[in-house]
Amino acid sequence: MTRVAAIDCGTNSIRLLVADADPETGELVDLDRRMTIVRLGQGVDRTGRLAPEALARTFAACREYADVVKEFGAERLRFVATSASRDAENRDEFVRGVLDILGVEPEVISGDQEAEFSFTGATKELMGREDLARPYLVVDIGGGSTEFVVGDEHVGAARSVDVGCVRMTERHLVVDGEITDPPTADQIAAMRADIEAALDLAERTVPLRRAHTLVGLAGSVTTVSAIAQNLPAYDSAAIHHSRVSHDRVREITDRLLRSAHAERAAIPSMHPGRVDVIGAGALVLLAIMERIGAEEVVVSEHDILDGIAWSIA
Repeated sequence: MTRVAAIDCGTNSIRLLVADADPETGELVDLDRRMTIVRLGQGVDRTGRLAPEALARTFAACREYADVVKEFGAERLRFVATSASRDAENRDEFVRGVLDILGVEPEVISGDQEAEFSFTGATKELMGREDLARPYLVVDIGGGSTEFVVGDEHVGAARSVDVGCVRMTERHLVVDGEITDPPTADQIAAMRADIEAALDLAERTVPLRRAHTLVGLAGSVTTVSAIAQNLPAYDSAAIHHSRVSHDRVREITDRLLRSAHAERAAIPSMHPGRVDVIGAGALVLLAIMERIGAEEVVVSEHDILDGIAWSIA
């Protein structure tokens, strides 16, 4: 066993996994897995820069994670940064801050690398399942981007496109600095058009419709699963490898887009940091399912974070 620590810093959240990994058996034993909403990508789509307050929130989380990594004595640490820091003009400031706190330089990976990690993390446990036909389409709906990967035992094709729950919310639902809550029909239509254009782009290189099993990753998808199950609180064990039908996803998406902030916040399984962006994230998932004709989505709690851990194991 090798004790590894993986950090995934995305547009909306930063997450840590400390685990013991055995490459020979394919076993990854969690020791600590946590997530903090930091909204690193706040305003990036509009300004092109990481906001000072967003950096401050992210660095505070990094200091917490540094303590955890030290406590467990991880032998190897890898820090991967995705969409928001890839797009920002002042990403050097972000890199310096992470290096000072954690002692490693964040790797601002490409969308294709992001997709590769997501696929590995999501499918390693599914390979022996006879009830889930291959090839898989793994969809990782993040804050700033969505990754599409089609593969069997290995990645066949991958593409990252710039639609995510934070980016869509800020681009279409913010007016004069305030989120329209609930959004208007015109705003929802504009958001859907943007998502459809991104799906057109993804289909140029990834045969989305050839996949037999849709696997959905990240907070928007797992939250939809929690709502679908009427969980009294967020429960990773209940969510991992759950299945949500297309009809249920459509029903939940409609509900989220019609509801006001207080109604969404009152959902027991809703993380406070997702209240404003979950409607957009659910809409991305629904559009994908309708594009490929998926009857259900298999929800995975194992994703890019697990893929990063395997990459250093």
